[in-house]
Amino acid sequence: MSDLNTQHLAFKQQLFDHKLLFGSGVNGIVGRSSKIVELVAALHGMVDKESVKDGAQKVAFPPVVPRELLRTVGYMNNFPQLSGSIHSFSGDDRQHLALQETVKNGEDWSPHLSQTDVTLTPASCYPLYPTLAGNLPEGGALFDLNCYCFRHEPSNDPARLMSFEIRENVRAGSPEEVQKWRHSWLDRGHNLLESLGLSVVLDTASDPFFGRGGRMMKASQKELELKFELLVDIWGKDNPTACASFNYHQDHFSHLFGIHLADGADAHTACLGFGIDRLVIALLKTHGFDMNAWPASVREKLAL
Repeated sequence: MSDLNTQHLAFKQQLFDHKLLFGSGVNGIVGRSSKIVELVAALHGMVDKESVKDGAQKVAFPPVVPRELLRTVGYMNNFPQLSGSIHSFSGDDRQHLALQETVKNGEDWSPHLSQTDVTLTPASCYPLYPTLAGNLPEGGALFDLNCYCFRHEPSNDPARLMSFEIRENVRAGSPEEVQKWRHSWLDRGHNLLESLGLSVVLDTASDPFFGRGGRMMKASQKELELKFELLVDIWGKDNPTACASFNYHQDHFSHLFGIHLADGADAHTACLGFGIDRLVIALLKTHGFDMNAWPASVREKLAL
């Protein structure tokens, strides 16, 4: 077992022992204690204070999206390894008896199920883009949203969950408006995380595109600086954890969903996302399990 995996397992067990998180028996699926619920609310409040300065509109979506949306954005082409397709039973009484026997025997019941029209949401911003079809108002638009997301990457790392909360802001507008907004958030996001007493580094990054073609897409994404991440030292400086990302999509979603500027030109979009669960782990690892004993400046920033 690697030293890093040993760290992950040991810290995860401490979180369970302190009853801050609750284990489910499945890696990457945890419950939150009342103290963590309070901390999560504090992190959202911190982001609220920044988002409101920009005049972002609050919107909300459920943790499921239409299956057709993932087809449209090419998710199964690019990230099939992370997908969470939802299946359900739609058989008759005889087929139900067969299903019950399979369950009783502890066998795989998936052959008895069929695919539904929905999947688990892989990114908070995905369901927003179809709603932007048509012409944006003058000056574009800005949205603030939060959602539970799912990506199938089970891990012993308590900062890498399969079901996790992402707080996102999405900007749609002209290339100049969108890039100016993203650039401002690179500094603001960095300052926010540093104000929490975390060791933070900004770096270019790429998404986990699948397969041989994915390697070319990763290289292109980094070369064009379409994705930046704020990396936090949780497990050592040699293994930083991405706790926030800043993505510039250019006109990708506009081509897919027909999103235009007020003058009819194709809009550009960008998003920023804070990994709420990863920030929780970073704070607990950095400052300890007793939130009352955290540095006064951190408690003040979070209004704890």
